[in-house]
Amino acid sequence: MALLGTVGVAALLPARGAAADVADAGATGAVALLFFLYGARLSARETLDGLRHWRLHLTVLGCTFLLFPLLGLAARGLVPTLLTPPLYAGLLFLCLVPSTIQSSIAFTSIARGNVSAAICAGSFSSLAGIALTPLLAAALLGAAAGGFSPGSLAGIVVQLLLPFLLGQVLRRRTAASLARHKKVLGLVDRGSILLVVYTAFSAGMAAGIWHQVSLPRLGALLLVEAVLLAVMLLASWYGAGRLGFDRADRIAIQFAGSKKSLAAGLPMASVLFGAQASLAVLPLMLFHQMQLMVCAALARHRARDADRDPERDADRDPERDADRDPERDADRDPDPAPAVPQRAPGHVAEVSATPQHPAARAR
Repeated sequence: MALLGTVGVAALLPARGAAADVADAGATGAVALLFFLYGARLSARETLDGLRHWRLHLTVLGCTFLLFPLLGLAARGLVPTLLTPPLYAGLLFLCLVPSTIQSSIAFTSIARGNVSAAICAGSFSSLAGIALTPLLAAALLGAAAGGFSPGSLAGIVVQLLLPFLLGQVLRRRTAASLARHKKVLGLVDRGSILLVVYTAFSAGMAAGIWHQVSLPRLGALLLVEAVLLAVMLLASWYGAGRLGFDRADRIAIQFAGSKKSLAAGLPMASVLFGAQASLAVLPLMLFHQMQLMVCAALARHRARDADRDPERDADRDPERDADRDPERDADRDPDPAPAVPQRAPGHVAEVSATPQHPAARAR
């Protein structure tokens, strides 16, 4: 709702002249701050610990940076029948963005999947996306994303890489303060993204963005993105099954490998596309809303399947279990009741003063 409201404000009150310059400067600083916070929050130790489940992480990276871009390139055949060249550029950029972290973890937890794997997979994807997304965009989009010009590369380094590395270097000093001010930092995250959206769409209003996208074109874009999301959800689920992953890992792969990060994609688009960022981020914003709604329903469906099949984890991989969070599992599954020994007929059980487990008392 905040994103849609920001687009509405940009349509009614776009920044022009000196106000546009101030908004651009603010968006540039917001992007740098956002990537500094990314670097300060990502634990290198947690990421290294997750390397033990390398097959799962390679599968998620393959979905994010190989299968998604291939599907994006295949969509080139829809131009100009369904998509205009600017909308296609935005769709292809969407396919190059890294995966999410927060929503992947949340949906994996709801569906009772491997949460620790989702955490590491999302972190790896974000780290890889810092370098891979701009390079892939420059290679596949060419001039539309600024190409390999010294100016674009300098912008990537200054606005994305340097703040991220600085956050990693200062993480030990800032971790405690960041943990104490999570709510404030959440507002900073969202405010930075909204400022980037406002700046991009203000520039789009000045360029006549809504004259470039008709309602039929917008409907066609939504249809294409629905097909793209469905293909990735099916490919990640059944592909992980063919690769021998168990159910908990397949859930993590499906939710981490089918999503795209709006938080990482918007700042990158503002750096890579410049004045054309308004059209470039439109497909990503629509896909973000769509993936949240679809995956929320899918996660609840997976959870109901787990309730109907209590033996779902009988073939669980013991090596993968070493990476699981015992506190999370303890919260999800209560301790089993102790076995009650068989007694001969007529035997009177002794009454114990020791408090019993509720399940034992029920028996």
